[in-house]
Amino acid sequence: MIKSMTGYGKANISKNLREYQVEIKSVNHRYLDVSIKMPRNLSYLEEEIKKIISEKLTRGKVDVFVTFNNNSSEGREIKINTEIARMYIKELKNLAEIEGIIAEIPVTEISKLPDVLNIQINQDDETIKSELIEVTKQAVNNLVEMRKIEGEKIAQDLQERINEIEEKVKKISSLSTGLIDEYVVKLKMRIKELLEDQQIDEARLAQEVVIYADKCSIQEEVTRLNSHIYQFRELLQSNESVGKKLDFMIQEMNRETNTIGSKANNLEITNEVINIKTQLENIREQVQNIE
Repeated sequence: MIKSMTGYGKANISKNLREYQVEIKSVNHRYLDVSIKMPRNLSYLEEEIKKIISEKLTRGKVDVFVTFNNNSSEGREIKINTEIARMYIKELKNLAEIEGIIAEIPVTEISKLPDVLNIQINQDDETIKSELIEVTKQAVNNLVEMRKIEGEKIAQDLQERINEIEEKVKKISSLSTGLIDEYVVKLKMRIKELLEDQQIDEARLAQEVVIYADKCSIQEEVTRLNSHIYQFRELLQSNESVGKKLDFMIQEMNRETNTIGSKANNLEITNEVINIKTQLENIREQVQNIE
């Protein structure tokens, strides 16, 4: 079944106080364009995320938002910059001596001074990579599921519209079968008016009819239109990415419809051609959002 290019997927996981959230939004685009916003300390995993997305999606403008909060004590180490602390103590004692105040400096206050106390995080890159891949796959799957649901709605609408087009093509085909007979009757009447009592040259009349029939025959166009309609329906049932193929089929249907309109010298057929072109334009707009 076809898939829409519009969708949204979100997933969250928490592992040992490491919290991950991945949001993915997609809209229609001519090709696959992935943009990722993530914390700098996870930027080395950007290509890994793009790879996961490209395995599931083939077209669309995709925006990925990654949030990561590491509240785990794993890999964390508190470091005291002893040299900086001694420099603070020395200067504070000098100040106390100059000002004549008591130089009792609690160690806890020293630790609050800039650059004295540091927390180093030695993160386990492989663990974080594994966990981020897990949550990304969940988000992508949620996105794909939404695109499938949207695709089913689009497919249903397209089926109804292509059915209407097929009915109008049948009507055009039916109307076209009487065009030659109508032309013969009109031509004979016109010749009689011009020649009055003179004999009509039946051979010349037959020749004119053949020339007219060749000019106004739309059977080839109708046959090709029916073929395109059949192929269009087949593509709607495909599990592959068919958006570009469907767009091409609409162009071909438009071309055949235009030819019918230019050939058929009949008001009813012209009206049906206009109706078909209106439906084709509606379908074309829908197809732009199919992957």
